[in-house]
Amino acid sequence: MERPAYREPLPVVGGKVALGALVAALWMLLFALLSSGVRGYLWLSLSAGLAVAVGAAVLAKFGDRGVAVGAGVAASFGISVAMLALILRAFSGDWLLW
Repeated sequence: MERPAYREPLPVVGGKVALGALVAALWMLLFALLSSGVRGYLWLSLSAGLAVAVGAAVLAKFGDRGVAVGAGVAASFGISVAMLALILRAFSGDWLLW
């Protein structure tokens, strides 16, 4: 008698990771284009990144984990760019978040 083989229903593959990264990058870009200044860019990037993180967590739990990985990577990169802008402005003597 053969033993049963258990397989992942939605395996993490490169195409799905790229799709998640593309959608999250476009989402972050859309929010960045809505801003009128650096302060608005920072707040909108943080809120967009939080929305992507929540969506990626839901996808990781109930949906496609490959898309969740791609979205998480793109969102973390977008938030990192926003935090770099914050740090550069903070060292010039201007704190932007309040």
